[in-house]
Amino acid sequence: MNGISNRSRLRSYIAATTICLAIVGLAAVGFASEGGGGAHHPDTGAQLKDFAWRALDFAILVAILVWALKKANVKGLLADRRSDKLAKANKEIEEIQAAITREGEAEKARIIAEAKLAAEKIKEQAQQAAGHEVLKAKAELRKEAAKLAVQLAEQTLREKIRKDDQDRLVGEYLTKVVELH
Repeated sequence: MNGISNRSRLRSYIAATTICLAIVGLAAVGFASEGGGGAHHPDTGAQLKDFAWRALDFAILVAILVWALKKANVKGLLADRRSDKLAKANKEIEEIQAAITREGEAEKARIIAEAKLAAEKIKEQAQQAAGHEVLKAKAELRKEAAKLAVQLAEQTLREKIRKDDQDRLVGEYLTKVVELH
C-alpha cells in the first residue's frame, strides 16, 4: 500500500512540475515572439529576468500550496465532514421514524377506542330495539288473546244460552234501563 501512495505522490509532483515548466515555456515563447528590440523594450534581458523570477515564485507558490493541501489532508477532512453529515442525517431519519411509529400507535389506539365506543353504542341500540320489539310483541299477543277470548266467550254463550235465556236476559236489561231513566 505504501508503494501505491509513493507512486501517487510521484505522479502528482511530475504533473505539478510539468505544469510549471509549461507556463514558463509559454511565457518564454511569448517574449521571444515580440521580435527585434524596438523602442518598446529598451531592456529585454531585465524583463526576461524579472519574468523568470516571477515564474519561479509562482512555481514555488504552487508547490507550497500542493504541499499544504496534502499536509492538511483536505480529503480526510471532507470525508470526516461527510461522515458527520451522514451520521446526523441517519439520526434524524431514526428520530422521524420513531415519531411516525409513535403517531401510528397513537392513531391505532384512538381508532380502537372509537371502534369499541361505536360497538357499545350499537349494542345498546340493539338492546333498546329488542326491548321495544318485545313490548310490541307482548301488546300484540294481549290484543290477540283478548280477541280470541271474546270469540271463545261468544261461541260458548251461543252454545249454552237458549232462546228463553236470551229473552229473560233482554227483559232484565230493559227493566234496568227503564228504572235508571
